Amino acid sequence: MTSQSFDGEYIARIIKKFGFVAVRGSSNRGAVRALLGMRRDSEQGWTVAFTIDGPRGPRYVAKPGPVLLARATRVPLSAFHIAVEKAWVLNTWDGFMIPKPFTRALMRVARQVVVPSDANDREMERFHAELQASLDRVREFAEANVTRVGSQDFPVVRRKI
Repeated sequence: MTSQSFDGEYIARIIKKFGFVAVRGSSNRGAVRALLGMRRDSEQGWTVAFTIDGPRGPRYVAKPGPVLLARATRVPLSAFHIAVEKAWVLNTWDGFMIPKPFTRALMRVARQVVVPSDANDREMERFHAELQASLDRVREFAEANVTRVGSQDFPVVRRKI
């Protein structure tokens, strides 16, 4: 899912070149339609993804949409962050980044979280907090270690966070 903003259009065009389809909507425009579209795609076996801090932020603060979709579809959710060493940073609320050619990148993925279909409001708040904590952990790790990518002192370690 990507917003209906200019940035969202930019993202949609780029991901289309990689064979993905953008579902357009955000927390303040077209949210229900976009969530229903993502639910349909998920139920058909497609992998779906959000930019979870929404179209206006605050930056790196997860919105509840992914947790709602995970409850509705019973598909596990997982936060990830891609850090880049060198990028052009646009003057937008989120500091939209365009990686420079041949820069190092590090993608960190959190463990999957399953949200039960019968989760109540209190449990949904807990899963939302867990998603936020996962996002914070993967972002901090990726940002702290991106400069080490490809070096001998950066072993590839696979483990659940």
